[in-house]
Amino acid sequence: MRVSITKSKNSESFYITKSYINDKGKSTSKIIRRLGTLSELSEMLRTDRDGVLAWAREQAAIETEKYKKEKQEKTVLIPFHADRMLDYRQQRFFEGGYLFLQSVYYELRLDRICRRIRDKYKYGYDLNAILSDLVYTRILDPGSKRSSFKAASGFLEPPRYELHDIYRALSVLAEECDLIQSEVYKNSRFVCKRNEQVLYYDCTNYYFEIEQEDGDKKYGKSKEHRPSPIIQMGLFTDGDGIPLAFSLFAGSQNEQTSLKPLETKILQEFGCEKFIYCSDAGLGSEANREFNHIGKRAFIVTQSIKKLPAQDRAWALEKSGFKRLSDHKRADITSLAEDDMDCLYYKEEPYTTKNLDQRLIVTYSPKYAAYQKEIRDRQVERAKKMVENGKRKTQRRNPNDPARFVAKMAATPDGEKTDIHYYLDEEKIAEEEKYDGLYAVCTDLLDDDPGEILRVSEGRWQIESCFRTMKTDFSARPVYVRREDRIKAHFLTCFLSLLVLRLLEKKLGNRYTSGELLETLKGMNFADLEGQGFMPLYSREKITDDLHEACGFRTDYQFITKRKMREIQKKSKGKE
Repeated sequence: MRVSITKSKNSESFYITKSYINDKGKSTSKIIRRLGTLSELSEMLRTDRDGVLAWAREQAAIETEKYKKEKQEKTVLIPFHADRMLDYRQQRFFEGGYLFLQSVYYELRLDRICRRIRDKYKYGYDLNAILSDLVYTRILDPGSKRSSFKAASGFLEPPRYELHDIYRALSVLAEECDLIQSEVYKNSRFVCKRNEQVLYYDCTNYYFEIEQEDGDKKYGKSKEHRPSPIIQMGLFTDGDGIPLAFSLFAGSQNEQTSLKPLETKILQEFGCEKFIYCSDAGLGSEANREFNHIGKRAFIVTQSIKKLPAQDRAWALEKSGFKRLSDHKRADITSLAEDDMDCLYYKEEPYTTKNLDQRLIVTYSPKYAAYQKEIRDRQVERAKKMVENGKRKTQRRNPNDPARFVAKMAATPDGEKTDIHYYLDEEKIAEEEKYDGLYAVCTDLLDDDPGEILRVSEGRWQIESCFRTMKTDFSARPVYVRREDRIKAHFLTCFLSLLVLRLLEKKLGNRYTSGELLETLKGMNFADLEGQGFMPLYSREKITDDLHEACGFRTDYQFITKRKMREIQKKSKGKE
């Protein structure tokens, strides 16, 4: 505390003030107490100006001791005035959930990667600040780049760059996309142990709110059956579902051809050499299997039973030859006891194609068979109503459309032309029933335990979860940016956001779902109390305790001084 004196034409006033660093990092001061004018104090103390100044310094020393005592006792007294109006445009509400994301972001050393990129380009903005805010807002408050800039302004550490700097930075991020992916992968191995024994690969697409094709934004088969131009993304994750690498390709391109370029990059730049490639049937073409049969790699891919050669398909559909997976004992799946309905059964045989000796494993799940039958029975009922009502819906958009069970006949048995007659296709229904509960995988692992192979294949749900998080929680679609470089940068920030979130989940021991974690982070807000410090506005829960323990700092005190909050911000960046 110190004595401040202000002079006017006719008077001189004395105050006790306190210096502090504001939110923008600049030194400023705050009036703690008004002592009075020189004439008022001279009359009260019956002394001259030197005597008043000496007394004022004594009062400042008393306030300093009082402040130190309050600080030592961890008690803070903040005066509020019922007759004082709020200051114009004074921000009092701040978001703090980003601090925990920031902890992971800096563990990935993305700040160092940005400094390395800065040395290659000449620009005046802070690339690290822009990229970090784009990642945090994509997780906590997804939207356009403009809305992300506005959302970041509500953080405890607001942006010191301008909106136009974001769009300039997108071009740089797109140019260095491959470097960022490879460096982040290497750094992530210091954050947690990566499961590189299995790599899952899948593709999805994202639509644009435009009507004409442009660049890689092509018309193609949309997952949402939209007529809009789309762009496709190929994504690799490790065995724990943590993102590894991604690529973008044209919406009209066959997704099977997207694998080799991205996997080659992983082999050359990431240092991964020995792993099992795992994908669904759509990405398990013969060419992709042969590519992953080289060197120390292997593959486990889903196999469509319907697309098997006739002899192998007939063998797969036979109800004989199955064993119970838990103990490998033979079982008759046509007459299972009630206790056996929860078990999984399998059979296997050698499967040879033109260039590969493989192993075909077919499984049967009674519970899955009952589920498929229940779904189909409902579809058959709808198909019956379509026939009864005379509906002529024959165009089918997806394989689960009930219209697939409606057949038509437009000729008499003698071949004469007649009116079109619609009827329920019983043969189609019976044909689908043959596949109930059946699932098949192919692999070149000829000696491994079938249970372990099936366990790896079942892990593909994790990559589907990644796509669901990006599309739903991160609002990665529709894509509003138009330029090719900005599109690439947009998906890079989505990829990094997914990586940061998954690593934070893993640091928490995977005890919480993505939804639970996101809801908690979005609610961790703070109120500024008269510029003296912050009060948490969230409730303390088990998940908040785990977050603080995992990230190495705490924000759940009743009151956090400005100085303490700056220390927390430094800790979240790994700077003690």
